[in-house]
Amino acid sequence: MYFLNIYKPKGISSFDVIKYLRKRLKIKQIGHSGTLDPLACGVMQVAVGEATRLLDLLNSDKIYIAEMKLGYASSTYDSEGEKTFISNANISEEELKQTLKLFSGKIMQTPPKYSAVKINGKRACDLARYNSNAKIDIKPREIEIYSIKLLKFKKDTAIIYVSCKKGTYIRSLVNDIGEKLGCGAYMSRLTRIKAGNFELKNSNKLDNEKYKKINPLDCLDIKTLKINAQQLHLIKNGNFIKLTDTKFKDDEFILLTNNNKVVSLCKISDNLIKPKKNFKDE
Repeated sequence: MYFLNIYKPKGISSFDVIKYLRKRLKIKQIGHSGTLDPLACGVMQVAVGEATRLLDLLNSDKIYIAEMKLGYASSTYDSEGEKTFISNANISEEELKQTLKLFSGKIMQTPPKYSAVKINGKRACDLARYNSNAKIDIKPREIEIYSIKLLKFKKDTAIIYVSCKKGTYIRSLVNDIGEKLGCGAYMSRLTRIKAGNFELKNSNKLDNEKYKKINPLDCLDIKTLKINAQQLHLIKNGNFIKLTDTKFKDDEFILLTNNNKVVSLCKISDNLIKPKKNFKDE
């Protein structure tokens, strides 16, 4: 049970990465947090074995470097879609900086129709590919941009830095910025440089001889409690154990550890530690 910080190269899908890892590691139980489109590259948080059951506990806030092409709109909001000329991008650097400020904080965003968002049980991208002219009703959702700033600007191309809450579509963000500017924009490049505490500089390329395994205890932001062999036996059999440590609060989730391994995800209730997910000793 461990996590991997994997670098996804441009030109393949996130599923292609998982498929490759399953074959190479000879383990079927592998998952990830946060899809990257084939156009994008960068950090993927990958869980192996029982760690897949801990994916929802990962800090999955993201940091991206995105390139914007101004003057055009795209059917997919990126360089892979059908382009439509909107207008010459006769905007100043200061005008662009002021516009970016409008997209900071909690804002509403509509995901692109070419995305994996589910509509009546079907992915929006599948519906769009089946009928590109079909009206696909995707509801806006609240996202949060922690920080957005201009890194480089030259004529009709801008490079921006975006730190955001998980669930943010950078393609939609770029499209919305283009609409606000009045000249249109689509995403021409995207690199995810950080996901949670997984950083690009520490990522493993797929063709590395070895991958650096990350202990869940080193990347999960959740309180832990060491238990002894007797307590472990009780927990593994679905029994409760009495809480004696005052640093934990009622209704709080904690991880139980034994020999520096995660053995159970538990909830504190009525001064008792109650197991919710027990993990196999891999």
